[in-house]
Amino acid sequence: MAKQQWVADASHSELGFKIRHLMITNINGKFNNFTVDAETEEEDFMTAKVRVAVDIDSISTGSADRDKHLRSPDFFDVNAYKDIVFVATKYENVDNDGSYELYGDLTIRGVTKNIKLAVEFGGVVKDPWGNTKAGFTINGKINRKDFGLNWNAATETGGVLVGDEVKINGEVQLIKKQ
Repeated sequence: MAKQQWVADASHSELGFKIRHLMITNINGKFNNFTVDAETEEEDFMTAKVRVAVDIDSISTGSADRDKHLRSPDFFDVNAYKDIVFVATKYENVDNDGSYELYGDLTIRGVTKNIKLAVEFGGVVKDPWGNTKAGFTINGKINRKDFGLNWNAATETGGVLVGDEVKINGEVQLIKKQ
């Protein structure tokens, strides 16, 4: 079988997250710069070797002050840690409609934990310019404290400013390298 190389189509892909704020609403954010490198046997993504590298400095939540705080040592500490890295380790079919679970090692702030992501495979198509593309919708959740993202502040009512659970979401289009 022939090995195929794939990379993220940056203009048609996004990686985001959602976290509770004051425990009453969610704050959404995204990372504007990331790479996805995948190698498959033919076009079988169940055989894929996948590595994702996220440029932490590209974080965007719609608030410059919040983004600056997230880049600080209180959270991601971009001066010490440049990337968030995910390396796939195992795939499991959930059903026959293209849904599966993707397991992999996620590294944030030098801490690596195995996580599980729900993946919906959208299929493989050729675009109008002859490029072969594959699409994926990705969802998951992690506890930020598992990765040393411990900063928080108490509210006067006894609650906290930032929730522990981070919901991960992504829409990724891969393009086959020629």
